[in-house]
Amino acid sequence: MKKRIMLVDDNKAMIEMLKEYFSSNKQIEVTKEAYDGEEAWNIIEKDYKEIDAVLLDLIMPRKDGIYVLEKIKDKKLPVNVIVVTSYNEQETIRNISEYGVKYFVLKPFDLNELEKRILDITNVKQKTNKIISFEDNNTQIMITKILHELGIPSHIKGYQYIRDAINMVYDNPSLIGGITKELYPEIGARYDTSVTRVERAIRHAIEVSWNRGDWDLMEEIFGHSVDIDKAKPTNSEFIVTIADKLRLEMIKVR
Repeated sequence: MKKRIMLVDDNKAMIEMLKEYFSSNKQIEVTKEAYDGEEAWNIIEKDYKEIDAVLLDLIMPRKDGIYVLEKIKDKKLPVNVIVVTSYNEQETIRNISEYGVKYFVLKPFDLNELEKRILDITNVKQKTNKIISFEDNNTQIMITKILHELGIPSHIKGYQYIRDAINMVYDNPSLIGGITKELYPEIGARYDTSVTRVERAIRHAIEVSWNRGDWDLMEEIFGHSVDIDKAKPTNSEFIVTIADKLRLEMIKVR
C-alpha cells in the first residue's frame, strides 16, 4: 500500500511540482493538499487517519505552519510532519523541535532525499509489545528507529552524538564506566568539538524527547531504571538503558 502524503504550501507551483514528481512513484502518493494553515488544519483534524505524512511549509497566509503544529500537539494527533521551508532562523528551528516534527528540510531540497525522509518516517512499524521490530540485524537502523520513536529530531546535534554513543556502548559495554572520560572525548574527536559541547547537546536532545515524549514508551524503556514521574534520565542512564535494551532484544531474536 502506498504511503499517503499531504502537501501544505501557499506556493502552488511547489505543490504541482511535488505532485508531478510523486505521480509515478510506486511507494508514495499525494492524496491531500492545502494552501494555508487554516485549510490544512481543517483537513488534518478530520482526516488524519488517512494521512501517513504531512509536508508542511511554515510561512503561509491566514494561519501559518506553527499554528498547524500547535493544533496537532494540542489535540495529540499521531501525525508525522516534515517541515519544508526556506525559513532558516535557528531559534525557530529549536522551537519547532518541541512540536514533534520528524524532519526539518530547507528549500531548495533534493527530491530523492525528501522521498527517503518520507519513507523513513512512514515505514516505522506501529508499537506493539516491543518498541520496534528487531528483524533487521543492523544496530544502526535499530538505534535510529528507537530515537525517532522517542521523538528526538534528527536535525539537532545531540541526535547524532546519542546515536553514536549508544552504538559504542552496545559494541563495548566496558565504556559504561567511562561515559565522561572515554565516550564523550571519542565523540568529540569524531565531530571536532569539545567534551562539554557533546555533553550539553546530548542533554538537550534528551530534554526535547522528555518534553515531547510518548509516556507509555518512556515507561516501557526507562521505567525499570528511572523514576520518570520525578526526573528525566541522565545522559548516562539514557545511553546505557537503550544499549542494554538493544542487547537483550538481540539475544531474544537469536
